[in-house]
Amino acid sequence: MRRARDGRTETTATEQTGGDGVDRTGLADFLRRRRSSLQPEDVGLPRGQRRRTTGLRREEVAVLCHMSTDYYSRLEQERGPRPSEQMVAAMAQGLHLTRDERDHLFRLVGHAPPTGSGAGRHLSPGVLRILDRLDDTPAEVVTELGETLRQNRLGRALTGDSTRFEGWERSLPFRWFTRPETRRIYHPDEHDHLSRLFTSQARAMVTKRGPGSRADAMAAALREASDEFVTLWERHEIGVRPNGTKSFLHPEVGRLDLTCQTLLDPEDGHSLLVYTAIPGTPSHERLQLLDVLASPAGV
Repeated sequence: MRRARDGRTETTATEQTGGDGVDRTGLADFLRRRRSSLQPEDVGLPRGQRRRTTGLRREEVAVLCHMSTDYYSRLEQERGPRPSEQMVAAMAQGLHLTRDERDHLFRLVGHAPPTGSGAGRHLSPGVLRILDRLDDTPAEVVTELGETLRQNRLGRALTGDSTRFEGWERSLPFRWFTRPETRRIYHPDEHDHLSRLFTSQARAMVTKRGPGSRADAMAAALREASDEFVTLWERHEIGVRPNGTKSFLHPEVGRLDLTCQTLLDPEDGHSLLVYTAIPGTPSHERLQLLDVLASPAGV
């Protein structure tokens, strides 16, 4: 503390941050205000009947941010250790922050906002709101390199948890050429076309982003890892289009012929993929069965 000329006491910058770069007062205030501005339905949570809290409860935010309630509570109480960059990114996503809000949160904690590839993993609140409301159909959000950022419940039930992978393996096109088991959930009639599609898309993205880009690095890694990719790459085939219907072979419900609709977020380059089945078809009935199996009661 220091005394100003008019006799009042002032908090120094070092005291405010606690010496570790965290503006704990600003961080606590920002988290509380952001939490109070969100409603359960904004983040895909049930409201319940006896809700008195304005906004979300601390325990609800903790679940969304993949941290303990105690850890999150201490941050709102201006206590606790300095969150890591990974933890801050999780809080930004859990609280549905915009990119400007996310960057502000990073600075409050004393970290530089992410740039480059790290910046591209943050989902916009609008895309998250749509994904949170898609409960009866598989959906996922992917980057321009096919890296899965988020899946809903049925999306995980359909293809497995694709967010568990790290590095280039987070990308379906990369796994397609490097992990043979990736192809098992896709009908064999689709394999040749998907190989051409992924290679064509990789070639186009390298041209769009240029030498030294992440697209260029991933293509180089694929050329090192897969002879099949090299063969297709050397064809220089451009403009291969995805089929209107994707055929999956699910181990529990069987074949699912699903239409894939894509919603593109032009600012972040993310795509929201939504898989639907035509009502009255066997695939529609099997998708409903998958919904039952994927529900808590069906687990």
